[in-house]
Amino acid sequence: MKSRICLVGTLVFLAGASPLQPRQLFNFDLLAAAPQPSIHSNSIEEQPHTVSYDLPAATQAATATPLPVEVVSKRNVAARTDDTCAPLEKGAGPVPVPDTAEAFLAYPDFTNAASSAPVPAGYFQTFSNLKASNSAYGYSGFSTLDSYDTAECARRCNNVNSCSGFNIYFERDPSFVPGPGCEDPASNTVIKCVYWGDYISAGNANNEGQWRDQFHVVIAGSNGYMKGSISPPAGWHGVFLGNAAINAPLNCLGQDTYMGAKIFTSSYFDVGLCAAACVSQNEYNTAHPPETGSPKICQFFVTYMAQRNGQSEGQYCAMYTQSWDSSYATNDGQWRGNDHYTNDYVYAYTSSSYVDTTVCPESN
Repeated sequence: MKSRICLVGTLVFLAGASPLQPRQLFNFDLLAAAPQPSIHSNSIEEQPHTVSYDLPAATQAATATPLPVEVVSKRNVAARTDDTCAPLEKGAGPVPVPDTAEAFLAYPDFTNAASSAPVPAGYFQTFSNLKASNSAYGYSGFSTLDSYDTAECARRCNNVNSCSGFNIYFERDPSFVPGPGCEDPASNTVIKCVYWGDYISAGNANNEGQWRDQFHVVIAGSNGYMKGSISPPAGWHGVFLGNAAINAPLNCLGQDTYMGAKIFTSSYFDVGLCAAACVSQNEYNTAHPPETGSPKICQFFVTYMAQRNGQSEGQYCAMYTQSWDSSYATNDGQWRGNDHYTNDYVYAYTSSSYVDTTVCPESN
């Protein structure tokens, strides 16, 4: 028997007794019923800022099993209001000659800067030298740079709690707000460092700019980087699995160790949400033991960004009663019709108090 419990901002899928191993793959009912994550694209009206999330409320949503919780809202970034022809912030990047979008996209200095940029310490690169920025989940704000400096952008990302990775690029912006009387103003080049709490990749780098009246905003030299490690939650130790999640078999006693899954769509990628959900599930299971046997206790979890065709579906959290090593990380996604579902930024964590008490039968 399978049961689904819908929460506002969090969806839960609790496993029943039937040992159906495909349940560890994407649960499409879970994804379909979950609230859609907020996907953000940076606009020229925004001023440099960081985004604050109500993490305690997000944690409450993640741990309220099976009780419903209040919606966890991401703060909307207020657009800057400007009068037509008002001056806009001047960027630090060079302006190609002639001052056209075509010349900007073909400018070799932008390509050279992106192609030769060093990968910052503690990060890995996910894409290089694209002509588009990311539209993703977990938007955490941005700042402008005086130069195309990946190390400085990484330093700033490290100072934003919700930042798991960043996108750095050159953007062709107008020098005045386009409108009647200045429909196509001279451009200036802004170097942006955008912070993300999602897995950013070439797949979700699909913001190629926009038209503002007769002015064409375009992007060049776009690089993406993700942190190579995340501090583990207290009481857990873990490993980064890349883009492959655990697909555990039955254990040596023929028992299914998979407990079920949740998906979080109202915050940003935070392994602490899955850890809190695991602990909360244990408290609930202990307080509501089965008629026979012992309650299932979550001692291992796998969490990652679930993506469909490169766009985030949310943070997936799969829970297990037994720890499984990286040799079982064979679930790298699946196709459903024309849709490609992938697992990105996969982490697996084992409880620090975990002791494997399973006694396997002796083999003949």
